[in-house]
Amino acid sequence: MQILLAVIAILASLLCGVVAGILKRLDGASVPTTLMRAGATFGACLTIAVMVMDLLWVR
Repeated sequence: MQILLAVIAILASLLCGVVAGILKRLDGASVPTTLMRAGATFGACLTIAVMVMDLLWVR
């Protein structure tokens, strides 16, 4: 069960990162800026997901 929740958290974070990167690229940003924004969004979403799972005692 924990592995399934971890995979869901990673996939949801990846989706958020990709969407943030696409939106930044559509805004006219350069490729390095787009990758930095997507990576930062992925990291932030994954951190929040891990913190929520820790608060819910999912280990």
